[in-house]
Amino acid sequence: MQVDQSTPSTARRRRFQVDGRSYACIDLRHALSDDVLRLPHVLRILLENALRNSAGEAQRLVPAFKAWLSVRASVAEIPFLPNRLMMHDTTCGPALVDIAAMRDVLAEHGRDPDLLMPRIGVDVSTDHSSGVDFHARPDALQLNLEKEFERNAERYRLMKWASAAMPGIHVHPPGSGIMHTINLERLSKLVVTTQEADGLLAYPDTLLGTDSHTPMVNGLGVLGWGVGGLEAEGALFGVPVILRIPEVVGVRLTGRLREGVTATDLALTVTERLRKLGVSGSFVEFFGPGVSTLAVGERAAVANMAPEYGASTGYFPIDEASCDYLRGVGRNEAELSLIRGFAKAVDLWFDPDAEPDFTRSLDLALDRIEPSVAGPRRPQDRLPAGATAAAFTPALEAASPARLPDGAVVIAAITSCTNTSDPRLIVAAGLLARKARALGLKPPAWVKTSLAPGSPTAERMLRRAGLMSDLEAMGFGIVGYGCTTCIGNSGALLPQVQQALGAKDFRPVAVLSGNRNFPGRVHPDLEHGFLASPPLVVAFALAGTVNIDIMHDPVGVTSEGAEIRLSALWPSGAEIDAALALGTDRRDYDAAYGEAAVRPLWLELQAPAGPRFPWDERSTYLRRPPFVRASGASPPRGPARPLLVLGDDITTDHISPANQIRGDSPAGRYIVAAGGDPGNLNVFASRRGNFEVMLRGAFSNRLAVNQLLPAAPAGLTRHLPSGEIVSLTDAAERYRLEGVPLVIVAGERYGMGSSRDWAAKAVALLGVRAVIAASIERIHRSNLIGMGILPLLLPAGLHPSALRIATGDRFQLDWDFDRLSPRCEVVVSILREEGGIETLALTAAIETSLEVELLKAGGIIPHVLSGLLAQTDDARKGAA
Repeated sequence: MQVDQSTPSTARRRRFQVDGRSYACIDLRHALSDDVLRLPHVLRILLENALRNSAGEAQRLVPAFKAWLSVRASVAEIPFLPNRLMMHDTTCGPALVDIAAMRDVLAEHGRDPDLLMPRIGVDVSTDHSSGVDFHARPDALQLNLEKEFERNAERYRLMKWASAAMPGIHVHPPGSGIMHTINLERLSKLVVTTQEADGLLAYPDTLLGTDSHTPMVNGLGVLGWGVGGLEAEGALFGVPVILRIPEVVGVRLTGRLREGVTATDLALTVTERLRKLGVSGSFVEFFGPGVSTLAVGERAAVANMAPEYGASTGYFPIDEASCDYLRGVGRNEAELSLIRGFAKAVDLWFDPDAEPDFTRSLDLALDRIEPSVAGPRRPQDRLPAGATAAAFTPALEAASPARLPDGAVVIAAITSCTNTSDPRLIVAAGLLARKARALGLKPPAWVKTSLAPGSPTAERMLRRAGLMSDLEAMGFGIVGYGCTTCIGNSGALLPQVQQALGAKDFRPVAVLSGNRNFPGRVHPDLEHGFLASPPLVVAFALAGTVNIDIMHDPVGVTSEGAEIRLSALWPSGAEIDAALALGTDRRDYDAAYGEAAVRPLWLELQAPAGPRFPWDERSTYLRRPPFVRASGASPPRGPARPLLVLGDDITTDHISPANQIRGDSPAGRYIVAAGGDPGNLNVFASRRGNFEVMLRGAFSNRLAVNQLLPAAPAGLTRHLPSGEIVSLTDAAERYRLEGVPLVIVAGERYGMGSSRDWAAKAVALLGVRAVIAASIERIHRSNLIGMGILPLLLPAGLHPSALRIATGDRFQLDWDFDRLSPRCEVVVSILREEGGIETLALTAAIETSLEVELLKAGGIIPHVLSGLLAQTDDARKGAA
């Protein structure tokens, strides 16, 4: 290969040939010689990105990566510039509201709103908020789509306005699928090329996504991870992502999955093992000979669960399986040749015998994985599939013919990106349904069934394989191509279940093929849920209860009285292969997405035009948010009061819900008072463009127990000095008028779950200036900083319960953000209401110097706006 002689300010390049065409690429071997092969693949990609985008910094970056190899950790900061961004409607909507308001601020300062333009391309999907209003009927998909347009027309108009006003924003209309499946099937290239003066430059396809499950595309070999909406807004407008060179945990795979074991079983086992190991904030990479036995669909199911095991990524390097997948979704051989040539030229091609240096590693034998579920409350709580009954304390009651059984499966949903993007899992569910249908089995009447695959291509595959009618016969007709039940948009429970709610010894359960089962997430009335593979979802639907050993007990009885066990229904690998061969057609991908793009519902939707979005003050969906301003809030003065003291595992769902808005809730009452339809309040995920609704929904989940008032309903606190018990919003307003800053105290894993920026925005609107916790999950931590909220960590081993915080206690800390630095010590004094003082040395959960700058600015939005205003001021002065 020819090596370019480059200037000192540019990373050295080398050339490679593919099909007679010459390309340039960053020469990693020149930077690190053979040591590059010791780096995990994720670090090779980060090094390439940093060298390519940071002219003149090679002298700093290369030694930093060499030093990482010495200790396998680093505090060195590197920039990361993805070539694209992905958003979905429930995060894009709030981001576009922010952007529209930011354009207003520029105009109000006498600047051109078009100064705020995306610096990188962004793809937006629109199916994450779709709900299961209709199910188990042939027209459910169309009716649910019509319902989505009825509910969300305002948000869709905002998206259409944005795509017209800001080139580079591309919206995938409703009915296109989940962003992660679209990413796999349509958008990912693995290699990107750009034309430069001296020829074509090739580099890795990388991205950021405003959803914590963005790493699903790591299963293909594209490096991407989830960020909060606020961090994404910064990247969109040229603020680089600054990160420390991460620790990388290696998972060495050996062997091969046994017959009857699914990708879901592997994903749940990996989640269990890595949560126990502790990988928060780390990158995870899979290596070893077992990797080569897994197809991309199977890898994607494992990579998708990265936020559940606490990592930023779950990366599988590029190999021939990546090319096989892309060929299957319609890519041409020239693209695949470029991928092979590039990956080998820059040492990104996977070698199953290689063992790079990792910070830590663990071994996992694929042939020891067993059929599994996870639950009933957390995705990391894996169980053998037959052990669902044993997961309940007290034990489930025996079934009684007089009532619905304790442990009844009231929702059975094949849903979400996690498993429906693997065609083997969907086909396995269809084959199990076919066998059950042939035996005359059906789910009991109390089970609400639904199928929501990740994209419309799945339906074409199932119909061609002859399996769609079998699934429909079991009630698993297609209800949409969105997250649906997995994100909490499961729709109403069946009437007989609603009537039984609250009855003694009745614990209803959801079984879904999703990625999260936190209490209240799937449905506000359900505390228990199990994650399972799509075929197991069908099996549990047939059984109608989790109070059985699904692997050995009968799941149904024929009309002749014969007991049917799972072994009689489970499809073999050969049966799955045959159905896939019959059902797969690579032409489906263009056809299915093309059909979604021209649906009349989308094409006929009218949207405003112009550089500024016209706000409607009567709207209950879209309101200009008060936190969009050119300068941050003033530094707090005086000691802070605790607004909330919370326990462990407070998720972003508990902080800012996504599910159905109840009419008797503060948010519901606000919507009705503002002129909204009481019969169509929609879900919180669709109302994120209205700060008033989201503020009133904060911490309303009944499991977000305020330890200051443990016996009180959620969403209340005690105001001092009045002593009155009031809503959080009332308390926040009183404290604002009194000039009193607020803090939240929480336990372990605060902010786990979705990448929901409203879990930080709502906290900021409540007047909270710092969050003190035993640990804070990665994406939520960055969202807090993006809103100018200081995240602080308690000393290791000190749980907030040991502090015995009372309402009258106050927190004295140094509010001068100019003194902050990454991971610095922050001394906090607790001024006890009885007069004592307790002093603690906390750690600022700040990782980079950029995060310090964001805190000083008051968050990402003031940082971006003040920068644009300063630039134009300088330009005006220069012109004068």
